[in-house]
Amino acid sequence: MLSLLLDTHILTWWRLDTGRLSPAQIRAIEGEERLGHGVAISAITLRELAAAVERGRLSVGQPLDLWLEGIERSPLITVLPITAKIALESVRLGPDFPKDPADQIIVATALCHGLRLLTADERIRRWGKVLLV
Repeated sequence: MLSLLLDTHILTWWRLDTGRLSPAQIRAIEGEERLGHGVAISAITLRELAAAVERGRLSVGQPLDLWLEGIERSPLITVLPITAKIALESVRLGPDFPKDPADQIIVATALCHGLRLLTADERIRRWGKVLLV
């Protein structure tokens, strides 16, 4: 049973640089692994990762297609699609939510699936209308 959605930064750090994760973030992910639940990501996270690599902002040490496919096939990660419900929720988060469409989709995904969000984004954390880890 899924209960945790990782945002793009958290997934990137977990896969490439665990030293950037806080002890609480590590405990949250490892706790889900121990329970055999794994974690979820929004499909838009794969797009954000691809764009970061293509722009040279992120290095993954292997061909991008193989790296993304590895994430998608991981038994520890469930990729949640962008549904009509999520798209609608993403534009109804209110004027006080950050304007980044990817952040909107990620938060809407957490809300629509009833998942806790693991994020380091202070703007989202301050918004306070989504369950956080």
